[in-house]
Amino acid sequence: MGELAEQLRRELDRYSPGGKLPSSRALVERFRVSPVTVSRALAQLAAEGLVVTRPGAGAFRARPHRPEGPAGDTSWQEVALSADGAADLVPRTVDASGVTVSLSVPPPGVLEFSGGYPHPSLQPERAMAAALARAGRRPGAWERPPLEGLPELREWFARGIGGAVTAAEVLIAAGGQAALATALRALAPPGAPVLVESPTYPGMLALARAAGLRPVPVPVDPDGVRPDLLADAFQATGARVFVCQPLFQNPTGAVLAPARRAEVLRIAREAGAFVVEDDFVRRLVHADAGPLPRPLAADDPDGVVVHVGSLTKATSPSFRVSALAARGPVLERLRAIQVVDSFFVPRPLQEAALELVGSPAWPRHLRALSAELKTRRDVMTGALARELPELALPHIPTGGYHLWLRLPDGLDEAALTAAALRAGVALTPGRPYFSAEPPAGHLRLSFAAVAGTGEITEGTRRLRAAYEEVR
Repeated sequence: MGELAEQLRRELDRYSPGGKLPSSRALVERFRVSPVTVSRALAQLAAEGLVVTRPGAGAFRARPHRPEGPAGDTSWQEVALSADGAADLVPRTVDASGVTVSLSVPPPGVLEFSGGYPHPSLQPERAMAAALARAGRRPGAWERPPLEGLPELREWFARGIGGAVTAAEVLIAAGGQAALATALRALAPPGAPVLVESPTYPGMLALARAAGLRPVPVPVDPDGVRPDLLADAFQATGARVFVCQPLFQNPTGAVLAPARRAEVLRIAREAGAFVVEDDFVRRLVHADAGPLPRPLAADDPDGVVVHVGSLTKATSPSFRVSALAARGPVLERLRAIQVVDSFFVPRPLQEAALELVGSPAWPRHLRALSAELKTRRDVMTGALARELPELALPHIPTGGYHLWLRLPDGLDEAALTAAALRAGVALTPGRPYFSAEPPAGHLRLSFAAVAGTGEITEGTRRLRAAYEEVR
């Protein structure tokens, strides 16, 4: 592949910008190589920005890049990446209980309202098995991959960000959690504050504390993080990092409102800070959702956003393939930390990811998943309205896999969680989602981890019995 890519690179001057290259069949016959070798060579040139591939049309020499807006300026990152942060180090005691709740399998007979991943019946198991089998037969499938990841997979993730970044600005990582860990280590020194949404994913809080960082909460409402409080938090703490989930936030399900998107980027840019965008469930959209907003990274020319995208939630807990996307000097720091930590993501898994997302089964799976998630959400919200009207549900999401409920004042969430487990349903208590004192008791209920709607109805009935026990 390398020799063919080099030969094509030397011959590009024969074609005018936008000119069409010979067909793949012609290249196979001319160079006496396999179609896979031609495909990979063209993908390598596409990742370098030298050619553009259009499915069904062929490959074309890329036109010179002309930014639509003013050229971005990433020089500010030199200051942000050099900041010492707080002088006092934070003890790295890590409480992983908030994470293990969503990863642990409950005892037999206990219904899983606590799960963090879709039930096996919602996973594309046959498509993944077929993709893995095809990947294992690819030439070079067991060789060492490029440290940044396979060019074709980097290109696929780059397209998912709306074409705002190039494949060269994408790194393949081993799942979203690993990508977030790399980002935090790259962007903030031990002892520094890091701004987080409140409430937020417990795994993020655990990652921050494991890195010796001090999570500082910024409240979220139904329209996402509040920009006024975000600006206050940057000013009060001197933080250089804000971690957020703008789309179907965990646990609230909130989507960052259009009017707030530019505000968040402006506030971070003025603070000389990075925004880590955890775009973890973009592919778990419900069937009744409208058009999704673009990732924040798509509207960021200055390298403020470090974007994390993942395939895991839409596939399987074991299909740990994700991407980090960034512009400017920070990209090299991210790359260096990832290489030191893990060398690279195993090539067979990257090859399987390419086979999966390129197969006809992939869009079919996403459509079926979208429809089933909506059905399950509707069944759970209906069951809660009948059985537990005392629990407040301030927001019904149109994406993701869970609901966020507020308990009545005075009700002990730990006691309710324990009573529910005795009644045969596993819950996720709200306390681990807050980095400071919570304003009230909460529960997060997953509707994706159970086998079907019957278990949702039965689990809600059991939850009612537990509520009667402790109220």
